[in-house]
Amino acid sequence: MTPAEVADFLATLPGCKEKGTSARPGWYVAGRVVARLVASDELMIRCDFAVRDRLVAEHPETFGIPPAYDAHMKVQAMLTGDADAIRSALRAAWQMQRSA
Repeated sequence: MTPAEVADFLATLPGCKEKGTSARPGWYVAGRVVARLVASDELMIRCDFAVRDRLVAEHPETFGIPPAYDAHMKVQAMLTGDADAIRSALRAAWQMQRSA
């Protein structure tokens, strides 16, 4: 996926708003972060710990847990990985933040 494809996908989710800068955009629902571009090929996605563990186990080439994320409800997504898995994780993050 490209950052533009991430933005296009998140724009389809009701209430999801883009904020930040063009170099480091983030997407939010009701002021709560859904995802943030960390680098041109890396996205931080908000998720609970069980979802994070499942994503990393099922798609280790796409998702990871950098040390800085270890204690936080976040997962690293490499945009060069599985686009369907990334979209699924983004949708789950959007749903989690909507119900918070």
